[in-house]
Amino acid sequence: MKKLENKCMLITYADSMGENLKDLAFVMDKYFKDAVGGIHILPFFPSSGDRGFAPMDYHVVDKTFGDWDDIEKLSEQYYLMADYMINHISAQSEYYKDFLEKKDDSKYRDLFIRYKDFWKNGEPTQEEVDVIYKRKPRAPYVDAMFADGSTEKVWCTFDEQQIDINCKSDTAKEFIRDNLVNLCEHGLSIIRLDAFAYATKKAGSSCFFIEPEVWELMDGCQKIVGPYGVTLLPEIHEHYTMQQKIESHDYYVYDFALPMLLINALYYGQSTYLKNWLKICPRKQFTTLDTHDGIGVVDVKDLLPDEEIERTKEDIFKYGANVKKIYNTAAYNNLDIYQVNCSYYSALGDDDDAYLLARAVQFFAPGIPQIYYVGLLAGKNDLKLLEETKVGRNINRHYYKLDEIEKEVARPVVKDLLELMKFRNEHPAFDGEFILEDCSDEELVILRKKGDDFARLKANLKTKKFTIEHS
Repeated sequence: MKKLENKCMLITYADSMGENLKDLAFVMDKYFKDAVGGIHILPFFPSSGDRGFAPMDYHVVDKTFGDWDDIEKLSEQYYLMADYMINHISAQSEYYKDFLEKKDDSKYRDLFIRYKDFWKNGEPTQEEVDVIYKRKPRAPYVDAMFADGSTEKVWCTFDEQQIDINCKSDTAKEFIRDNLVNLCEHGLSIIRLDAFAYATKKAGSSCFFIEPEVWELMDGCQKIVGPYGVTLLPEIHEHYTMQQKIESHDYYVYDFALPMLLINALYYGQSTYLKNWLKICPRKQFTTLDTHDGIGVVDVKDLLPDEEIERTKEDIFKYGANVKKIYNTAAYNNLDIYQVNCSYYSALGDDDDAYLLARAVQFFAPGIPQIYYVGLLAGKNDLKLLEETKVGRNINRHYYKLDEIEKEVARPVVKDLLELMKFRNEHPAFDGEFILEDCSDEELVILRKKGDDFARLKANLKTKKFTIEHS
């Protein structure tokens, strides 16, 4: 297994660049081995929904993608990250099915959050429902239908295929340990804790990022993976101060604020808000512009004034290519009003200069850059997949065939991006200081420096042109 390195990380599904993990390995070796140092392979376990995020069993690789040998071979060349959905498990998993079959006689009866045990009177009051940080306009539950004909409410934050785990129970603690150890033993160097902030719940609270329980959960996971040299990355979309809190506990975080801040800077030729964030953002972080989800809006609350957030969000529908408001509504099964469904390249109007400048800023920003596979190929919005599936996020989840990848890597914008990534991976200055230099509001000048080695980005946000000077 390769350890975590300060090199560009690709984010991809197992079947998005070719049809399976063997195709992915072939594509990486042929086109991207110098540009990419690590790979986040999105959920590759058997799953009953949400493109892999309703996992049924962490001990096996979905056979349509390959097997553990394919994962371990990739881990010899790239540092790998995999998802652990700490908040939930599939409704089709053997664990939940055993619970439905045997109810109180099931060894998994304490693995799930049963309303009758969680709430004082078996049901939340309206006041308690109102304060929950939730994804549905009602209390978060599904009705468990038991084999004996009885029913009972169990906690369900997301889709009905994703049943929440009672992380405080001894059963869940053993369940988490077993799954994390299994992942560590198959060559993973980073484990991403998906939906992490939802995993701590307390009656009468928001049931989201509850302290000190959140630190007990995080530290408990760290004790499990630490002996294997594995890094944890909690995934949270919320106010930037939560990321700062996590960094203060010496864990890696995501920079989910950068995407909207950069769009704002490039749309309006202004750098004030972007510069402020670059000064205060966590240093122990992974940067993103695009992921398998939409472009985050909630993440820039108080980093952009409310009117700037609204202006930027609205103008994505004006300046972006082939993106409409309806793609972000219930008509396209959209859950997240705080995200805009659009590829990053299309959010910037399919403009090569603006896109390459955005990537250059990302690569010079503090942290390790992650590049989503659609972004790696400067991909446009996939309206065909969107309309076929009526799933908003699928606008940015194109399936690339091998011959299509061969054509895409020949585009000048992709060639230039791969050169930028190779430079970011190889230049020693990126292991050193981050210095924001004085410049006008329409400019951005960043110096990266280590000893005598340096790299300086000079960017003009109005003209979308930039230069890089380096030792």
